[in-house]
Amino acid sequence: MPKEKKVTRDKASIIPMEPGVYFFYDKKGKLLYIGKSNNLKERVKNHFNQPAYRDNFFIKEVNKVGYIPLSSEVEALILESQLIKKKEPKFNVLFRDDKKYFYVGITHENWPRIFLTHQPQNKKEYIGPFTDGSSLKEVLKILRKIFPYRSCTNLPKKSCLWYDLLRCPAPCLIEKEKKVREKLHKQTKGRQKEYKNNIKKIKEVLEGKRQKVLKDFRKEMQELAKKEEFEKASVIRDKTEALSQIFSHKTIFDNQKVNQEIKNEGEILKIALGLSKIPRRIEGYDVSNIKSKEMVGATVVFNLNKNGKYSPNKKEYRLFKIKTIQKQNDVACLKEIISRRFEHNEWKMPDLVYIDGGKAQFNAANKTIQQTIQNRKLTVIPVISLAKRTNILYTNIFDSPISIDKLENIAKMTILRLRDESHRFAISYHKKLRKKSFGV
Repeated sequence: MPKEKKVTRDKASIIPMEPGVYFFYDKKGKLLYIGKSNNLKERVKNHFNQPAYRDNFFIKEVNKVGYIPLSSEVEALILESQLIKKKEPKFNVLFRDDKKYFYVGITHENWPRIFLTHQPQNKKEYIGPFTDGSSLKEVLKILRKIFPYRSCTNLPKKSCLWYDLLRCPAPCLIEKEKKVREKLHKQTKGRQKEYKNNIKKIKEVLEGKRQKVLKDFRKEMQELAKKEEFEKASVIRDKTEALSQIFSHKTIFDNQKVNQEIKNEGEILKIALGLSKIPRRIEGYDVSNIKSKEMVGATVVFNLNKNGKYSPNKKEYRLFKIKTIQKQNDVACLKEIISRRFEHNEWKMPDLVYIDGGKAQFNAANKTIQQTIQNRKLTVIPVISLAKRTNILYTNIFDSPISIDKLENIAKMTILRLRDESHRFAISYHKKLRKKSFGV
């Protein structure tokens, strides 16, 4: 492993624009946080100049920055995982506990299964933690081309698309053949041995033992060549070249991530707000009135379409004329319209609720929603509320409110679209009722 270099915070500009791993230390030299990036200089710069919500936990304490330049983003992903596990920096451990990190699980079966999880049950069977789920998934996709593996929870009765794509050896078919013709038993054992060897190599790569895997490949090629088994030797040669290529490219994820940003607003919103799943249906609420005259409420609905973008579903917009509140009271009006909305069991349930307003509106709406769904034995619904003047976002997901300006731009724009649309719809209904009352 290359040696770590350290600079003071004010000299972070000399950090190279290379893939690698970086470290934040406080004044006493205590390690606070470890991260990785395809561009060390830009990533560290963003921590200081455009801190995300989580950065606020430690960024003021940072006194020195350490960094290790590497040859590729894959190396950075794997080394970061190793170092977090080994050094256990204070804030990586803190963030890991909120189930945001990823682990690669490997089952103990005749045909081991590889899968991703946030919650490892037995550390001996898991590799991690990894902070970047998208990059990890991409690495596993590439490794699967070199070392085909099984990902299904239960062996199906017939082969699937992964077998057709040569990404899985189809143990389901092998086990089926074994039952039909017992004489294939020895052949099955040989396939199992080869399969488990693939799993072992994937594990070694993810644990940072790439050189060992390459060394084993070269040794195997030499032995096959001596036996004049040139066809088998050529297969190992191709695997060696493919594995080397993964670690020789500085970037293999950038295009994939850019496309994800363009195509899947839901995934971005999920990550930005710390949601457990992608919100496919979002409902936005707003109240409109002038000195208790024609008080109204409105609900707008945004659905995630096939292109991964949020679009208004105007057929499911709803209007509420306030019935129980006589004096101007936005909080009370909000409670009324939300209570009335959630009385409709026939309406689809939202995956996320947006409220237009500050802390008081958020508290009232969140309490009303959770009490209502608790009576119906439903799971907690994430709620967010945006204060107009301060742009502070209140949420029942994080312990503290956050600034909307610190969210990723796409997530921020989705929330602002919800705000504008719910406000537009509520005020248009209010104006309509005012015109009607004045006989205009």
